[in-house]
Amino acid sequence: MRQGTFFKSTISLLFFISLSVWADAPLVEPVKGAVAVDALQLEQQKQENQAAREELHGELQKLQKDLLKENSIWIKSYDSYMAYRETRKSLIEVKDRINELQRQSSNVERKLELEGLQAKEKILTEQIDLLRAQGTSPFVLLLKPDEAGELPTITNPFEIVMGISYIKRLSSQYQDYLVRKEDLQEIIGNLDHQITLYEKITALSPTKEESEALVASKVKIEKFKLALDTLTMTANVYEKRIESTEARINKEIKDQIYKLLKIFVLIVLLVLLSLLTKRAVKRYVIDNERFYMVNKVITLVTVAVIALILIFSYIDNVGYFATILGFVSAGLAIAMKDWFMSLFGWVVIFAGGSIHVGDRVRFVKEGMDYVGDVLDISPLRITLMEDITLTTLETNRRAGRIIFVPNNYIFTSMIANYSHASLKTVWDGIDIMITFDSNHKKAVHLTKEICRKYSKGYTDITRKQLNKLRDRYSLKSANVEPRVFTFIESNGIKVSSWYLTNAYATLTLRSTISADIVDAFNAEYDITIAYPTQTFYTSPMVPKKQPTEGNE
Repeated sequence: MRQGTFFKSTISLLFFISLSVWADAPLVEPVKGAVAVDALQLEQQKQENQAAREELHGELQKLQKDLLKENSIWIKSYDSYMAYRETRKSLIEVKDRINELQRQSSNVERKLELEGLQAKEKILTEQIDLLRAQGTSPFVLLLKPDEAGELPTITNPFEIVMGISYIKRLSSQYQDYLVRKEDLQEIIGNLDHQITLYEKITALSPTKEESEALVASKVKIEKFKLALDTLTMTANVYEKRIESTEARINKEIKDQIYKLLKIFVLIVLLVLLSLLTKRAVKRYVIDNERFYMVNKVITLVTVAVIALILIFSYIDNVGYFATILGFVSAGLAIAMKDWFMSLFGWVVIFAGGSIHVGDRVRFVKEGMDYVGDVLDISPLRITLMEDITLTTLETNRRAGRIIFVPNNYIFTSMIANYSHASLKTVWDGIDIMITFDSNHKKAVHLTKEICRKYSKGYTDITRKQLNKLRDRYSLKSANVEPRVFTFIESNGIKVSSWYLTNAYATLTLRSTISADIVDAFNAEYDITIAYPTQTFYTSPMVPKKQPTEGNE
């Protein structure tokens, strides 16, 4: 507007000057006045333009500071892209200059320049290698969504957590992607504002730098808008992918939960069936030892069936699993021979029935005898409770220990079962020495009566048990009555009495019978208990008279 006014004033001034010259009239003074007025207006216009430029520059600087303060990954990525291009351009110029210097004749100055350019070429090459990822596009890494890892396939309940975690990870990455989009939209808005400010500045009185900055801003915003379009399309595709992945994982989770519920119901039914079977067995099996054995077998069978159900439910290729298990078992059989032998021994014990829980047994290992009651028979070992027996009394002098015997010992060590096949009695013996001049026939009679008195109940029980064993074993002799034997020893006659007693309380009956035998012998005048003695003679011994021929 003001430029048009200035133009009109200039035309008017020229017109009046022409008239004054033509008419020689005194018009110089009015013309000077008009020129002064227009110069004042022009100066005022310049001041207003300068003030507007300063205001726009201040706003532009503030906007640029805000862009720098944002510290956005988009701005950094674009700066890296521009740095790559500038570095690449500089490298091309350096290579061209190096080729030019190599073609020219060499002198000291050119050699120095060539060495400096070659060093610069190396540095620029290293910089390009660092910035090479930004070569094709300034936002190639930002437009690509983050990888969430391999999509899990849920085939067992333990992988349900993995599926839920994968969905959460996808959702979190999608939210981060949307945050990138919001950041990019904000940057584009600031760049639009920046271009508007540059256009206002160039409309007043543009400089070369401001014009170049306007062009660079327009190029820059085009890059960012193109990135925004690409990001928007990618976000839509990413959202669809998340929805389909979430639907698939949720379906697999539901299938696994349904499958787990079926298996749980089946296991509960098996456990209930096991409990009912145990209850029925307890009602019809009176013997506690047999009930314990049957109870354990039922438990093992139930656990084995449950394990097979789980294996066949969650292993797709059972044949492949069996092959792998075969190789693994072969390797373990070599490396863990004793362990496998113990398992095999456990099978032999259960199948053969040589040892049961509650039996009193005796193990011999490395010269040591261990006598105790079987508390448990596990797949790897037999657990004994050591009791006070003749062995602990005369050999170990220890009792009450828990002894763990590996099952593989049944193949290498001697095992004595004191209560096998319902037998609860064993033969025990007491030896007592009497002098040569004692009435040994009376001593044998007294001993036999005492043994018969205290072992009568065990004798009757054993007779019945041996009759039952005739169906399983070949028994040639079933004499269960107490037996008394006499032997000539160096210091007297040994009366050895044998009787049947409880396998779990041998020492108690031994103690009772021993005391009664001593009392019975001491009550007889013609029975003397022998023990180590020494005879001292106070007068010379009179030799016996030798027989003569007449006497003979």
